[in-house]
Amino acid sequence: MRLRIGKGPWRMQWGRLAAALLLFLCAHVFAQLPSPVASQTPSTHPETHVDPYGRTTPRGTVTGFIRATQRGDFAGATRFMQVPTAQSPDAEPVARQLKELMDRYYVHSIESISDKPAGNVNDGLPLDRQNVGTLKIGSQKLDILLIHVHDEEGGQIWLVSSDTLAQVPEMYDLMEETWVNRLMPRILVERAFLGFSAAQWIVWAASIILPLLLMWLVWRVCLVAVERAVVNAYARERIKTWLGEIRGPITFLVLLTFHLLTVRTLGFSLSFRLAYMRGGSVLVLIGVTWLIRRVLKLLFERAGRVAWIHGETNRKSLMLLGERLMNVFVVVVAIFAILTVLGVDTKTALAGVGIGGVAVALGAQKSIENILGGIFLLMDNALAVGDRCSISNRIGYIEDITLRSVKLRTDDQSLLSIPAGALAQSNIENFATRRKTLMETRLRLRYGATAAQLRDVLAKIQELVANHRRVEQDTKRIRLIGFAERGMEIELYLYVLTADTLTFYEIREQLLLEVAEIVEASGSGFAGPTEFVYLESPGDGGKDGVAGARITQQRNPAEG
Repeated sequence: MRLRIGKGPWRMQWGRLAAALLLFLCAHVFAQLPSPVASQTPSTHPETHVDPYGRTTPRGTVTGFIRATQRGDFAGATRFMQVPTAQSPDAEPVARQLKELMDRYYVHSIESISDKPAGNVNDGLPLDRQNVGTLKIGSQKLDILLIHVHDEEGGQIWLVSSDTLAQVPEMYDLMEETWVNRLMPRILVERAFLGFSAAQWIVWAASIILPLLLMWLVWRVCLVAVERAVVNAYARERIKTWLGEIRGPITFLVLLTFHLLTVRTLGFSLSFRLAYMRGGSVLVLIGVTWLIRRVLKLLFERAGRVAWIHGETNRKSLMLLGERLMNVFVVVVAIFAILTVLGVDTKTALAGVGIGGVAVALGAQKSIENILGGIFLLMDNALAVGDRCSISNRIGYIEDITLRSVKLRTDDQSLLSIPAGALAQSNIENFATRRKTLMETRLRLRYGATAAQLRDVLAKIQELVANHRRVEQDTKRIRLIGFAERGMEIELYLYVLTADTLTFYEIREQLLLEVAEIVEASGSGFAGPTEFVYLESPGDGGKDGVAGARITQQRNPAEG
């Protein structure tokens, strides 16, 4: 998607983006949190226990508590709490209060909580304690501590410690309404749609619309500033091009950042925010990848333009290949980062990629050979985009050099794709590397020209060539070389100082026309064919009334 400067369609494009954002994030909201049971590892206790509630790890305990409270199962949520027997009747209200506190003030990532049975042993706490987050309410803080205890049914499990639970009622009394509920009219706060108040929906929509309007204003101001501050027209256009290329991803990232920061303060439930933030993190990674690719494109275009100005076409082609490799690398890194955010074990994925890479390498040796062949061709300066070459007796211009092949646009405008690996066994003639072009021809004058005429023709052709600024003077050769069967031969051997084929054709045509004028002015002429063959019908027919045929030969009059 490209956001165009000063064009109307950007509003429609960003409207579609906002709709896609809403659908994407809502899909993640209703996705289930990682199952705590899946993250369990066998206990080292002599008697192996599998806790049915997934409390074997700190992350499993927190996730299980969130899932239970989200379902409204506060009795089930007490299974994740270290509740003294004397306080059992008050456990469900405490679970409800802890849920509301975490909905409002818990801002930590679930993925940052240890998923090992022993927990994080390097956090500076006793081995049977684990801090999974801190709730800040004004100047007060509540550390959510887990304790490692032994359960007859589940073995070694993690529970929310009784010390933390003892502070929950006091911290709950300190809770205040969200800023949305305080500032918005009560009628909007009380009316709900899809489980959220109208006030929350209005602020949610505003967190998308307002950044869009703000960024539109910022870009307009930037364009006006560039128009007035930059005097050089070329520099001004280059800056506007850069702004146009990076405008889309930067606007997207600013919008997403502002939106996610706003969502954290709207009082949504913790499970909703965790899923929403996970989806938002994926979109942030996509936006960063988008921006990096745009910046790489601009940098490589700039470097390629400089290389083209200095005539380093091979360097430009190498940068084109480098840009493609960098894009592939950026996309692969982004994919693994997204998988990490979604909770996929990337170590296993990387191991699988390594094994799969070996299998692919064994089965795709030719493709790898072509890729390496293309890189070596560019590094050896053998070919570059735009060069006129002869490859396997086919002549044309190099149109593109990809990761696996070289595309040659032949003179009949057909596109020939040649595997880069096959070029190592092919004869390659690169005409673009020439600094000059050879013009070699023989002039055949007819017999009957006098020696004076020959000398006059030679002298005037030599003078013509000597005065031509595009002919190399040190290597030119214009001599009478012999008396052949069909005429007297004069050799023209010279280098035209140009590597461009069309320019060479023009100069050669000009020289040959002027040579023809010199020969005509001398009174001589060019030798024609040695003989003609005629088929003549005799005046009378044969005995059978069929016309006969007679073959005659006639010498060229110019040859005497």
